[in-house]
Amino acid sequence: MAIIVLDRDGVINYDSDGYVKSADEWIPLPGSIEAMADLSRAGHQLVIASNQSGLARGLFDLDDLEAMHAKMRALVEDAGGEIAAIFYCPHGPDDDCRCRKPKAGLLDAIEAEFDTSLHGSYMVGDKLKDLQAALAKGCKPVLVKTGAGEQTLQQLIREPDPQLADTAVFDDLAAFTDFLLRHS
Repeated sequence: MAIIVLDRDGVINYDSDGYVKSADEWIPLPGSIEAMADLSRAGHQLVIASNQSGLARGLFDLDDLEAMHAKMRALVEDAGGEIAAIFYCPHGPDDDCRCRKPKAGLLDAIEAEFDTSLHGSYMVGDKLKDLQAALAKGCKPVLVKTGAGEQTLQQLIREPDPQLADTAVFDDLAAFTDFLLRHS
């Protein structure tokens, strides 16, 4: 089974400048839950890799984060799919940890957990740091225009990065899923 790595905020659910702090604030983007279920039913293992600095900032606690993830899992399961695992970085941007994207620590942990290489796997995100983390592990970076994706795309147009020249761009997770399932 191929692993597909997904960022959470801005890809699966609405993001917020004030952080998503509770299960009530965790609201899926249109089509994202169905897209995840479709990928899962097609045999892909869905793994979430998400920076969650709101923990370090004290904006929510581990119980709140677990409630958000339980809601996400339940919605995907109700749609007929499954999330294989959720990995997150609990640190703040100044903590200099190995797991905060754009560093590849979360992806290293995924490889260790699943005893596999992510080289050549898709990694879907809405921020430059998601794409940079994908490149660091040899993943295929995918940018969705939801969340901060449109701003990220404009940044890449203004300041082209030759390493990201082959990044696939889709309107949202559902559009990526439609493309992938039609071409696999």
